[in-house]
Amino acid sequence: MNDRERSNIMRSMEQISAGSVVYRRRDGVVEIVIVRTASEGRWQLPKGLIDEGETNEIAALREVREEAGVDAELIAPIDTIDYWFVADRDGERVRYHKFVHFYLMRYVSGDVTDHDDEIAEARWIGVDDAVTELDFKSERGVVLKAAVMIDV
Repeated sequence: MNDRERSNIMRSMEQISAGSVVYRRRDGVVEIVIVRTASEGRWQLPKGLIDEGETNEIAALREVREEAGVDAELIAPIDTIDYWFVADRDGERVRYHKFVHFYLMRYVSGDVTDHDDEIAEARWIGVDDAVTELDFKSERGVVLKAAVMIDV
């Protein structure tokens, strides 16, 4: 392998995150929380990296609190999705294989305006509208699976 071929090889890493579909019933309608990221302006489900020492479930609960401003109770796992993306890490382009463990959670308390700075906006939205608004097809699928579990 020559230097040019070697320079075209990108290091791959695995990344694991956890997230949630948080729901509530309001006036007989099931609503879920979605968030719009401040950096990319994408509508997505609340999710984030698992911190050292955390379980997937604890990370999902923490991310819901940080990104969506609400506290929730864990009901059940929904699905694990995976995808690939490329990003800079310490000045190097790295190819990531990301796994996201999603959980169904029931809203307990809190306000969607109480989110962290990573998020531009968090809002409650009907399930059908969420499937239209979410930017990632894989997350739309997670919401549809959650809707069956909730019995929407």
